Amino acid sequence: MTDTSHITNGQAVIGATPAAADGPEHVEVPVAYDAILLAGFGGPEGQEDVIPFLRNVTRGRGIPDERLEEVAHHYRHFGGVSPINDQNRALKAALEAELASRGVDLPVLWGNRNWDPYLEDVVKEAADKGYGNLLAIATSAYSSFSSCRQYREDFARVLDSTGLIDTVRIDKVRQFFDHPGFVRPFVEGVRDGLAKAIAENEGLDVATEVQVLFSTHSIPSTDAARSGPDFRGFGEGGAYAAQHEAVAQVVLDQAWAELLEQPEHESLRGTSKPAWKLVYQSRSGPPSMPWLEPDINDYMNETLKGGPTRAVLIVPLGFVSDHMEVMWDLDEEATETAGELGFWSIRTQTPGVDPAYVAGLVDLVLERVNGTPTSERPHVTDIGPWYDVCRPGCCENVRAGFKPAAAGLAP
Repeated sequence: MTDTSHITNGQAVIGATPAAADGPEHVEVPVAYDAILLAGFGGPEGQEDVIPFLRNVTRGRGIPDERLEEVAHHYRHFGGVSPINDQNRALKAALEAELASRGVDLPVLWGNRNWDPYLEDVVKEAADKGYGNLLAIATSAYSSFSSCRQYREDFARVLDSTGLIDTVRIDKVRQFFDHPGFVRPFVEGVRDGLAKAIAENEGLDVATEVQVLFSTHSIPSTDAARSGPDFRGFGEGGAYAAQHEAVAQVVLDQAWAELLEQPEHESLRGTSKPAWKLVYQSRSGPPSMPWLEPDINDYMNETLKGGPTRAVLIVPLGFVSDHMEVMWDLDEEATETAGELGFWSIRTQTPGVDPAYVAGLVDLVLERVNGTPTSERPHVTDIGPWYDVCRPGCCENVRAGFKPAAAGLAP
């Protein structure tokens, strides 16, 4: 049992339902929600949107447009259109279908942090419809400032700026990095990727000549160290790195076990699993600021180059869909690096709207609707199940400090 003796009695959670307002780690009483709030990052949908969108993403940091244009070329390569909005439209529709199939009468509202439809407008829409209790699903699975707390700060900011903080309440489902529904598509991707590598590379020694590269978005090392509550003692990489490491091990173990169950691969029984490494991508800070490493391209160039590696599986473990960082940084840059080094490579799937993933998100909603006991909540690592109400001091942005955040205890 987690030690919570350091939490001050009587702390209130901003804009929370009564069941979550005093900050339990897990809410184990039923809550009557009126709607689900699908909270996305947002993305441009045309060339003219790119720079305004990037201004939104970097608001408050004073980055001039000429520097934003250095990033804009990724979007311009794809016609100025990020795939993320269409992906969220598809996810919204898939959630609605899954809810309907289970007889759950909860509408799904969709709002973005950085582009239309904006969270402010969606929260106003909720209030206009009389939806007072919202349960948010953020489209990010792990714990860090940008993947959790920033969403929570945006919820608090929106409730304040709209004047609805006493009218609309926003709770949030737990981070779902180790929920079976999120993990399952990665298991299938690695299993099938290994099978394809074997089929297309004659005489491949899986134990020595294959590398499974689990890739996620790099973040500043100082932010990583503060991801998750400090009393968990995750070390330098914080909860962010620890969660990814734990999930990667589970994915590879399960994928390998399922591969060996296939009759055509029974000759692999008794051999070692392929090597794997957690690698990072998409860093955007100045060179003077340490970010989590190794970069996926650097790792291939500096560690794998020269053998014995012949094949690499690139697994986008940190991402829920094929958005820009996957399509550019992995499908373009990392795949190009692998080809230059003479490696056979494949990029495995993200969850997207995989039925297991969609069903898992609905399961997370029903945990809160039904007040499911913590002991009955599925999780595939020893780190979870994660908190319904984030702990004090969780996931600080070291440069900006703490701002008010919903769905968690202050600060």
